[in-house]
Amino acid sequence: MTGPTRISDRGILLIVAGYALAFIAFGLAVDGPMEVARGLVEILTTRDALITDYFGIGGIGAACVNAGLLTLLACLVYERCGAAITGASVACLFLVLGFALFGKNLLNVWPIIVGVWLYSRFQGQSFASNINTAFFGVALAPIVSEILLSTSLSPVFTVPLALATALVIGFVLVPAAAQLFKAHMGFCLYNMGFTAGLIGVLVVAMYKAYGFVPEPVFVWTTGNNRLLVPFLGVILLSLIALGLWFDRDALAGVRQLLRVSGQAPTDFIAMVGIGATLVNMALAGAVGMAYVVVVGGDLNGPVVGALLSIVGFAAFGKNPLNILPVMLGVLLASLGKADSAADATLLLAALFGTTLAPIAGRFGWHWGIVAGFIHASAVQTVGQLHAGLNLYNNGLAAGIVASVLVPVIIAIQSRTQPQRVPPGPSGPESAAMDAAARNRV
Repeated sequence: MTGPTRISDRGILLIVAGYALAFIAFGLAVDGPMEVARGLVEILTTRDALITDYFGIGGIGAACVNAGLLTLLACLVYERCGAAITGASVACLFLVLGFALFGKNLLNVWPIIVGVWLYSRFQGQSFASNINTAFFGVALAPIVSEILLSTSLSPVFTVPLALATALVIGFVLVPAAAQLFKAHMGFCLYNMGFTAGLIGVLVVAMYKAYGFVPEPVFVWTTGNNRLLVPFLGVILLSLIALGLWFDRDALAGVRQLLRVSGQAPTDFIAMVGIGATLVNMALAGAVGMAYVVVVGGDLNGPVVGALLSIVGFAAFGKNPLNILPVMLGVLLASLGKADSAADATLLLAALFGTTLAPIAGRFGWHWGIVAGFIHASAVQTVGQLHAGLNLYNNGLAAGIVASVLVPVIIAIQSRTQPQRVPPGPSGPESAAMDAAARNRV
């Protein structure tokens, strides 16, 4: 192996933009321009708290076009502000692509992003240094739609209220995320889900205290697998082909990634280059899709979004070996529950719960199973606290699980196997963590 393959920041953005364009082309091919336009209007004017499958609101075509357009706009913002494109950035952009299938849209994300920009100006920082936080932080975008669309108040009141709430949320995200990261020590990759969840709890509590109680939402489509399995299969195969095109030694880089824990912040692009990272993204995504098929789950907006989160974070912590124990833990937990592993909450828990992959990577597969098992129950409860207005519900649940479980694991291992409890990543993983530190999610 001659060394990690390096390409420019613009080159990485072009790769992400290419996949955004693929979603747009797929959406237009499925439903046609007129139906897509009608569906986009429905998506932009509908409440979108968890779980709102945009496939069921505007159709598969409109949902995919919404996802592709929003991701292209995000890429443009990254490019215009001169942000460094790291593994965290790739994870963030794929999260935009995925969650724009069930909660983020072309209307509701921007006020929160502007709030982060205002915080950056207030602190005398460049927006580029906080741009990942801004686009991760739109986990709370449904709050904007909720205020605008779910009350009988005049737009004279709802528009300024929605904007003010979102701006304040964006303003506090950066310092809150930096502080809360310390609680789970990077063992929950979705730090912004943890942060946004707690902020969402406070926002919902305040509005409830003044009589505004969000109504639950559940839109979940079925019967899309025959259409979506081939499409996602092509996406994953293209990632492998692209990775091998950039780096013929990409598989050697993947083998290196399989040996690291993935504890955040670990930038796989900085560690092994773009080629091996793209192949790892495809393999991790294939593991997730295989799980959905094996348990008999449905591919729809939320599930495809969850798969894209695995793909994206396979540039920033996840690999096929450290996600599998967590998924097995959720599967085992489902055996004792009334819901099956294919039901919405548990299926999403298995996929999004891979945010706890670093626990398996650092402490062993058995602790990964334990983490997944606990997460399966935690995620079924915490959503009530933020009324579904935090799209990263699994991030909140996983942040709580990691914050409690990891200290217990360390205490147990330091007692029984003190020589096997490393204080943190070392060698190339440590170097990658240093390179990614300023892009902490």
